[in-house]
Amino acid sequence: MKKLGKVKLLAIASLSAVVLLVASIAVAQSVKTHRQGQRGEWMGRGFHGGGAFARLNLTDDQKAKIKRLRDSFGDTNKPLLEQLKAKRQELRQASEGGTFDEALATQKLTDMAGLQAKLMGARFKLNQDMQSVLTAEQKAQLDQLKAQFKDHRGGRRGMSGPRDDE
Repeated sequence: MKKLGKVKLLAIASLSAVVLLVASIAVAQSVKTHRQGQRGEWMGRGFHGGGAFARLNLTDDQKAKIKRLRDSFGDTNKPLLEQLKAKRQELRQASEGGTFDEALATQKLTDMAGLQAKLMGARFKLNQDMQSVLTAEQKAQLDQLKAQFKDHRGGRRGMSGPRDDE
């Protein structure tokens, strides 16, 4: 009887791990699909990508500087994005063939987390660099747009629901 309990526990744990993996892959695919498009749009349409910047009546000089910043960001971070893509593919392969190697999947997810953290830092720097191009009035307008956007979405980040830190 004890042995049967261990087998059930192992089966439940394995099934849970597979469900978690499939869910993470599905989320990664939906994010990838959402972010496809023109160069620069892969960052989404939020305040980091330029959706709000387009509403600030930028001068031609400001537009050119922001374009250079985005282009530089894309060129600089292309290897990082390619590494992430490769890790996602490796993660998919780890679950193919009817077997699931939890240790391998955990390692791939850990590797991806480090790469994603680097990319988040680079995006934050890009946002700061883009804001440095703005005048004080444009920065105030951007803050107002952010507040409106936050109110509109009800304090949610994307589709993940409310967050404790907001």
